[in-house]
Amino acid sequence: MNELPERDLPPGRHHLLKEHLLTEIRQSEATAAEPKKNSKIWFRPALLAGAVAATVVAGVLVASPFGDQAAQAGPPSKETVRMLEEIAAAAKAQPALKGVRDDQYIYIKSKAGYMATEVSDEGEKSEIEPVRPREFWQSVDGLHDEMLHEPEGGFRYERLEAESSLVEGDAHYRSLEKLPTDPVNMLDWLHKVSDGGKSEDQNTFVLVGDLSYESLMPPKQAAALYLAASKIPGVELIKDAVDADGRHGVAIARVDDGVREELIFDKKTKQFLGEREVAVEDLAGFKKGTVVGRSAILERVVVDKLGERP
Repeated sequence: MNELPERDLPPGRHHLLKEHLLTEIRQSEATAAEPKKNSKIWFRPALLAGAVAATVVAGVLVASPFGDQAAQAGPPSKETVRMLEEIAAAAKAQPALKGVRDDQYIYIKSKAGYMATEVSDEGEKSEIEPVRPREFWQSVDGLHDEMLHEPEGGFRYERLEAESSLVEGDAHYRSLEKLPTDPVNMLDWLHKVSDGGKSEDQNTFVLVGDLSYESLMPPKQAAALYLAASKIPGVELIKDAVDADGRHGVAIARVDDGVREELIFDKKTKQFLGEREVAVEDLAGFKKGTVVGRSAILERVVVDKLGERP
């Protein structure tokens, strides 16, 4: 298959975008003999209100209609900062991995459901896709092939070829081990690496979510990450949020373009649970209060081989 078109995205979103592009290409190939009257557009939650807000149509990436102007935001409240300090302390207290080999994998089991927009001759119709299971085998060093298993999304043990070289900001464990362990330098790094079509603060917050989701942060770097997040303007505390597995937690959130992106943590252990995105105003295709995306991390562990489960 030819190289898939991409635009600049924060690290951790590229493989998700490729999945959607692959789906669209497969659908268009399957119906190449006849005019394509209907198509579906899938939105990864953080693609909708995060760094790039993109639409995938027949393998072509086009700009989202939601705009890219972020509202002016003030510093986080003392309550929000205290919660992020507790989250950081819990992260730092986690035992560090020992003896991890470059040829091993981080196995991540999750579930997620996103907003999908169906495009037809009659116009567009938006709906939230059902939550579906997902498994991802992420290479420890990023230089070995990876694998995605999301059968309900059309990915049955989809093998993702390793990159010939890594770019700064990739989310593999070996790269994460090299990140700063103090919040000031971590925030500088986040600002430097995050990219997309939103404000710098929103891009940075989205990258915090990326690194919390389908990767495994070493304890000291994870602590620095959450302390850095406490310095991002517009970050707020949501005292009750629900992930895709129905678990209640507290959320660290930020609003951009009418959508609030929430990073959800267990109320007691302060461990990361998942993400949720909620419309905070009426937007094209959905009403205020609509959950436009939700996910949950169910398991995260090191395994020896590609495709191996704990």
